[in-house]
Parts: sequence; C-alpha cells; structure tokens
Amino acid sequence: MSANIHPSAVIEPGARIGDGCEIGPFCVVGPQVALARGVVLKSHVVVTGETSIGEETTVFPFASIGEVPQDLKFRGERVRLEIGARNRIREYVTMNPGTEGGGGVTRVGDDGLFMAGSHVAHDCRIGNRVILVNNASVAGHCILEDDVIVGGLSGVHQWVRIGRGAMIGAVTMVTADVIPFGLVQGPRGHLDGLNLVGLKRRGASRDEIHALRDMLSQLGRGSFRDTARHLATGTQDPLVREVLDFILGPSDRSFLAPQP
Repeated sequence: MSANIHPSAVIEPGARIGDGCEIGPFCVVGPQVALARGVVLKSHVVVTGETSIGEETTVFPFASIGEVPQDLKFRGERVRLEIGARNRIREYVTMNPGTEGGGGVTRVGDDGLFMAGSHVAHDCRIGNRVILVNNASVAGHCILEDDVIVGGLSGVHQWVRIGRGAMIGAVTMVTADVIPFGLVQGPRGHLDGLNLVGLKRRGASRDEIHALRDMLSQLGRGSFRDTARHLATGTQDPLVREVLDFILGPSDRSFLAPQP
C-alpha cells in the first residue's frame, strides 16, 4: 500500500485505504471506512461509520465525517454515507449518514466544495458541483441537484428540494422547494428571479434565458402547479421543460413562488 500515514494517526483494523492516500497527524479512521485512491485527510479529521470517500477528495482539519445522525429516532441501525470524487471538504464540516426512515444512506456527488462549518444532514442527496458556503446547513432528507449554491449562514429546511443550478443567497432560510435555476434570498427566502450568473456560466443562450424569464412571469400569475401543468403542454425549450417537470414532480411541500 502506497498510502502516506502519519505515525500519530489512528487507522482502525478493517479500514480500507487506497493507493496514494495521505492521512495527516491525529486523524482517526474507523473500521468500516473506505478511502479511494488519492484521498487526503489533512489533520485532526475523524472519518467513522460505514463511510466511503471517492478519489482525490480532500478533507481539511477538524471535519467530522460519518458520525451518527443528529436524529432522535436513530437507534444504531446500519446506515451509510457515500461521498463522491474530487470534493473539497473544509474545516469543521459535518456530514452524517442516513437513517432507517430515510432509506439508510446519505449521498454526496462529485466535485463539490463544502466550506468551513457547513453541514449535510442524514438522508440528503447532494448532486455534483454543489457549493455550500461557510456555515450553510442542509437538514435531513433534502435533495440538492447539480450545480446548486447555498450562501453563507443559510439554512435549508428538512425535505426541501432545490433544483439544478439554483442559487440561495446568504443568510436565507429556505422552507419550500426551489425551482431549477431559481435565485432565492431574504431572511425568509422568496424566489427573486433567475440565477442569471449561473445560467451564463453554463452557456445558456439568450433565447433560453428569455424563455425561462417568460415562464417565470407566467408562473407568478396564478396557481403555481396549475400554471405549470398548463405551460407543460406547449413548451419545447429543454430548460423550461426541466423546470416544469421539477414543479410537477413528487413532493408534498409548497414552492417558493415569484413575488406578485
């Protein structure tokens, strides 16, 4: 094994350490942990539980990964945390595994940035290229699709879905589902238009952005789901279709809607 492990690190029997891993001073790696090739644990990192971390992910000091969920219903059942490749997990980040009631697994995708003090709770599904800014917290059972950004000191309520490419501003409380490409901000978050910066970064055309803006203006005129159902019968634009499919998808929560 070509891993570089500091003498002060504690690697419990049963842990699987991939080639090229670097485990720094005073790290603790539990017996059910699997680190893929090139994972770096800087120092003072705890990785425990049935946790897998994908290739070339870096975890910074004092992060706690895979510790039991913060859920009073948890009774020690077998649960997992699966983290993808090339993530950057900064200082004091906490990520918890799933619970029996939520399917037993928390999943984090690839290429994410989880800044200092951010939290991913039990049974969440976090997509690829997601950014949680400092001290952002995602409660249990949430779904964050690809390319979501959650601003610093923001909170996402349990069971909320946030669609692809949406942005949550700083110091925002998100209590309802957020459409793909939406921009949400405010102490109690409201839908404040489109995440235009994110759309342009991803190469969305002017026509696609105009189509999304037109859709958003129509969604603000009546019943959110009824309007979406009506729009879905005539749209050809793929981004508009993605938003409408998200709105009409399975969820028992309301939506953050455009302000009248």
